[in-house]
Amino acid sequence: MTDGGPNLVYLVTGGCGFLGEHVVRTLLEKEPRLRELRVFDLHLGPWLEELNPGTQNVIEACVQTGTRFLVYTSSMEALGPNTKGHSFYRGNEDTPYEAIHTEPYPRSKAQAEKLVVEANGRKVRGGLPLVTCALRPTGIYGEGHQLMLKFYRTAQSTGGWLFRTVPPSVEHGRVYAGNVAWMHVLAARELGSRADTMGGQIYFCYDDSPYKSYEDFNLEILGPCGIRLLGTRPLLPYFLLFLLATINAFLQWLLRPLVVYTALINPYTLSLANTTFTVHTDKAQRHFGYQPLYSWEYSRDRTVSWVNTRKGYPSQ
Repeated sequence: MTDGGPNLVYLVTGGCGFLGEHVVRTLLEKEPRLRELRVFDLHLGPWLEELNPGTQNVIEACVQTGTRFLVYTSSMEALGPNTKGHSFYRGNEDTPYEAIHTEPYPRSKAQAEKLVVEANGRKVRGGLPLVTCALRPTGIYGEGHQLMLKFYRTAQSTGGWLFRTVPPSVEHGRVYAGNVAWMHVLAARELGSRADTMGGQIYFCYDDSPYKSYEDFNLEILGPCGIRLLGTRPLLPYFLLFLLATINAFLQWLLRPLVVYTALINPYTLSLANTTFTVHTDKAQRHFGYQPLYSWEYSRDRTVSWVNTRKGYPSQ
């Protein structure tokens, strides 16, 4: 973001993605000082497919163009759950936790987050300091959530049933995309006036969505769409699920030269789903006045409505 006095210019990278679209919409609706909105995304045109900006390149672009404020979209997976399956129960940004990553996505998020935090205070063109912060959403849901739509269609293929694979005692934090977008807009807006407080900080994204297992939470959305969850406990023992996940990972590796094979269950997603990871924090509220813009009931109903409108569409 560049500060043009009373008028602000925003650049949203990944602006055509699930969260990016929510950020763009929130800026247009909720940022009165918006003068210009620029959207960058690899899907804008085929000529962009050869570019790989990377987080370090984004930081360097800020330095060279005199852009002073950078809000990075990280993920809870930059921290965990780790590969040892250690629970993170009602933790906050200062809770000790052993971050151990083997998969590319969480490892890259952790590395990028570190680059952004360390870039805080670096001089940009014109001599003023760069001010950065990173936001860590937990599991995001909302309109445009293609994975939720995939769960719906999977259940439709089995007569409207989903089969429980995760114990209901395993809790996860979920957050509505509209509230994540609002936190991004508010953080960007306040970085200039609260640089000493916010600069170089990491914030979990949170709202009033209930703590539940992934499957029980998904049923909050899919239940009103006619889907049911079979079983009060996992129908298959964990070792069989792990065997299936390992087979899926092997098939993915075996078929990689020919086709892209993606399965809902692999060793990483199985571990993620079976490890409690919930946050309880008010750091964003204390540092820059964040409050969820949308209630849980509104967020749920909007997501349910979106799934219902997509029922007749072909799979993407």
